Amino acid sequence: MEASVAGRSKVDPPAGQITRTVIIVPVYEDRPAARHLFSQIAASPHRSAHVVAVEDGSLVEPLTPGDIAAAGLSGEVIRLKRNVGHQQAIAVGLCHAAEAYPDATCIVMDSDGEDPPEAIARMIEPLARNDVDAVVAQRRRRVASFSFRLFYSTYRMLFAVLTGEVVNFGNFMALKPVAVKRLAARPELPIHIAATLLISELRTERVPVNRAPRFVGVSRMNFSALVLHGFRALMVFAERVLIRVGMACAVIAALTVIGIIASVLLKSVGWATPGWFSVALGILFLTLLQTGTLTLISLLFTGILRGGSLAPFRYRDLIDEIKRT
Repeated sequence: MEASVAGRSKVDPPAGQITRTVIIVPVYEDRPAARHLFSQIAASPHRSAHVVAVEDGSLVEPLTPGDIAAAGLSGEVIRLKRNVGHQQAIAVGLCHAAEAYPDATCIVMDSDGEDPPEAIARMIEPLARNDVDAVVAQRRRRVASFSFRLFYSTYRMLFAVLTGEVVNFGNFMALKPVAVKRLAARPELPIHIAATLLISELRTERVPVNRAPRFVGVSRMNFSALVLHGFRALMVFAERVLIRVGMACAVIAALTVIGIIASVLLKSVGWATPGWFSVALGILFLTLLQTGTLTLISLLFTGILRGGSLAPFRYRDLIDEIKRT
C-alpha cells in the first residue's frame, strides 16, 4: 500500500513511527541497481532500517515505493520535480531526515552497488563513541581506469594545497542525529556533501572500505563531471582558498621585487650582458603586476565572502511528492 503526501505535511513522519536507522539513497535512472541494493540491505543485519530513496527526476524508469516493499523493507520515495544532481539529491534526503526523523542515525550510500551494504556495520560501530559524530568510508581500493585514478590523485593534492584538508572519501557515510542536523543547517550542503562535512568541524572517523563494482551498467560520470565535482568542493572552501592564493601571490610579488632590485644592482656594476637587463626587468615587472592584481582580487573576494552568506537551502521547493510503503 502506498501513501502519497502533499503540501507542507509531506515531510512529516507517519504518526507514531520511530526509526533508529535511516538509509538515504539517491537514485537517477538506476532502478534495477537500486532494487538489487534493497535486496542486499534486506539480507543484512540492518533489514529493520527505514529507506529514504530520493528519486532524482528519472523519466525512463522511475523508482516506486513498491521496489522498497518488494525487498521486505519499510521506506519512502521522495520524488523531485526535476533532476537536480547527485549532491542536491542527497542534501534533500538529509534535510528531510533531519526534520522527519530527528533522532535517527543516518546512512548515506549510492544506489549503484559501489558502496557495499556489508560495510554499514563497520561504519556504524564507531558512532557508539562520544568523540565521533560522523564516520566516512575512506577509499582503499577503486575499480577505475588509470586516467581516473591519476586525475583523482592530482585533485586530492591540489585540494590539500588550497584548503589544508584531506579529502579521501565520498558520500558513503554514517551520521549521528546531531551530525545530520548540523549538516542540514549548512547552506553549502547541496554544493558538495563531503566538503561540507569537512568544513562543519564535526568529529569524523575514517573507516577503510573498498569500492565495489557496480550492480548494473557503467558509471555516467565523465571527465567534465569529475572536474565540475572537484571545483564544487573548492567552492565550499572558497574563503580559505582565496586567502591561500592571495598569500602565495604576495610571496611571489615580494620575490619579484627582490629580483628587480637584484637586476638593477647587476646592471649598475656592469655584470649584465647586453639586452639581458631589459628582458629580465620586463618579465619581472609583468610578473609583479599580475601577482599584485591577483592579490587584490583575492582580498576583495575574501571580504565579500566574509560580509555575505549563502542562501539557505530550500529543499522543500524541490519535492514533488513523497510516497511511503
